[in-house]
Amino acid sequence: MVIRWRSRRARYRWLTPVLAMVVLGLLTAGALSLLLPPGDEPESDAPPPEKPAFFLSAAEKRVEKLKNTAIPDWISREYIPTLVTARSGDLLADYAGVVVHYVGNPGTTAAGNRNYFATPGTEVCSHFIVGLEGEIIQCIPLWERSVASNHRNRDTVSIEVCHPDDSGEFTPATYAALVKLTAWLCDVGALEEQQVIRHYDVTGKECPRYYVENREAWEQFLADVASAR
Repeated sequence: MVIRWRSRRARYRWLTPVLAMVVLGLLTAGALSLLLPPGDEPESDAPPPEKPAFFLSAAEKRVEKLKNTAIPDWISREYIPTLVTARSGDLLADYAGVVVHYVGNPGTTAAGNRNYFATPGTEVCSHFIVGLEGEIIQCIPLWERSVASNHRNRDTVSIEVCHPDDSGEFTPATYAALVKLTAWLCDVGALEEQQVIRHYDVTGKECPRYYVENREAWEQFLADVASAR
């Protein structure tokens, strides 16, 4: 009986260091949580990856990078609710471009358009809205699909831009903010300027109107984005 007891004890001897490691890990985690001041925890509302990074395609890795991108403090994050029609929560399939729009409703504000997106029954939304005074509102996370650019919703980030009149031309403050935002989005995804397009380039829709009717103005915008990077 003594020999059998010793054999059984030897058989389970490996449990001792394993249990010690588990207990040490729990104690360490508890100590760190006490040392980290409330509110200093890293913020992330990104969903976890569906599979290990090793198995992600190049397109999926680009989307994962968006999930880990810190939003600059000059952008106001005011996400529309997840339960409204305009926000599906579907992930981008890739990050391959930026699409610029104009709101088509002269004189309206960034906040007003954001609130319109959040209205039950509204079926459109963009990632960002640039306002008449250069304010920028983010309406949905970077890695989610917007409802703005037709079949390019799947692989682009969309920007709606406010304008003061029917011409669709942006104010100087709006234009400067749009250049800054677009340059940042290009840097985030290592995009080339030719990957910044108009809604017009997707479907032929006259959007953004002024920059469709005035090709040279659009070319100047792309040049300004390149200079801002």
